[in-house]
Amino acid sequence: MNLNQFRTQYRLRFLLAGFMAIFAVFLCSVAYAADPLPSWNDGTAKEAILYFVNAVTDKTSKDYVEPAERIAVFDNDGTLWVESPMYTQFLFAFERVKELAPQHPEWKTTQPFKALLEGDMKTVGASGMKGLMEILMATHSACCGESAFTRTKAKSACAYMGQSTHSEPSLSNTAMRPAGST
Repeated sequence: MNLNQFRTQYRLRFLLAGFMAIFAVFLCSVAYAADPLPSWNDGTAKEAILYFVNAVTDKTSKDYVEPAERIAVFDNDGTLWVESPMYTQFLFAFERVKELAPQHPEWKTTQPFKALLEGDMKTVGASGMKGLMEILMATHSACCGESAFTRTKAKSACAYMGQSTHSEPSLSNTAMRPAGST
């Protein structure tokens, strides 16, 4: 094989590799265009997020939000995560203690449950990690699967939006809506 044949063969291989790379990128972009959240399971949460994003980014939508007005805060694993006044898990656990208290009369005399039921957050805090873990274990041990997720999601979304937990929460926050919309 002479030098010219080698160059020609090298150029052909290089072009073929380039076309294969472009084709792979094309296939990936087509797959992404078909499903912008490919790692999410199909369900109501995914549908609601896609609907919300489409509604606030479509200029013809009554829910359109100008790009400069769109604000998102991501934390930890990319989710919206409430940290103040405390982590969502603790708020959920504290509410569950109150809900479960009639089934656990011993909590009226056992710390840190007694302090929590009396609203004594200073004593709850003084119980340290051990006390918080007792509360978390007691309130989450009976939780499982979709019902626990749904209960947590509904409670935290409703509490954040100032709604009753007896109705299905909307995923769109009133603060994100343009002025004058409902």
